Amino acid sequence: MKKWPVVGALLAVLWLFVNGFSAADTPLHTLEALVGALLVGVAVGFPIAWATRGIYTEDTNVARTLSIVPSALLYVLLFLRELLTANLDVAYRVLSPSMPIDPDVVAVPLRVESDIAITTIANSITLTPGTLTMDYDETTNTLYVHAITGKSDYESVIDPIRAWEDLALVIFDEQRSPDDAPPAEGGETSGQ
Repeated sequence: MKKWPVVGALLAVLWLFVNGFSAADTPLHTLEALVGALLVGVAVGFPIAWATRGIYTEDTNVARTLSIVPSALLYVLLFLRELLTANLDVAYRVLSPSMPIDPDVVAVPLRVESDIAITTIANSITLTPGTLTMDYDETTNTLYVHAITGKSDYESVIDPIRAWEDLALVIFDEQRSPDDAPPAEGGETSGQ
């Protein structure tokens, strides 16, 4: 099955969530609003998908795509949990200046190897308060992460990254599996 129509349909459905529609008094108005928003999504999504069809593979495996949905949803849920806890932790540190902040750069060797998987994990790290992906070493497949607790709580930096990576191995159809041991971790790489 060609992939660009599937991407177009997903963009059309995404449009419903992004745009939203107001539910009027009667079910008929609600149905009209839904159909109108979906038609706009199709009118925008399919041309975009067709124009960008050279970016992704030509064909899609629907069964495989459906099989990764649970892992993708779990990835999002884990990310949201980490985002919430990191926000609370950073807010607490800001409001309690006596709480120690031990920043450091941590080297995190990865099992994932595709650009999209590495980018997804690196962006997840950067979007989480208190951590920042600083660099990626292609020769050693290692991310360098600056964390406000890198010295004092190394595991709290590494654990979410490993959980995301386990799911990314499945989502992005990597050669390694989540059961494979992670490469030897670099630990602290610099002192502040």
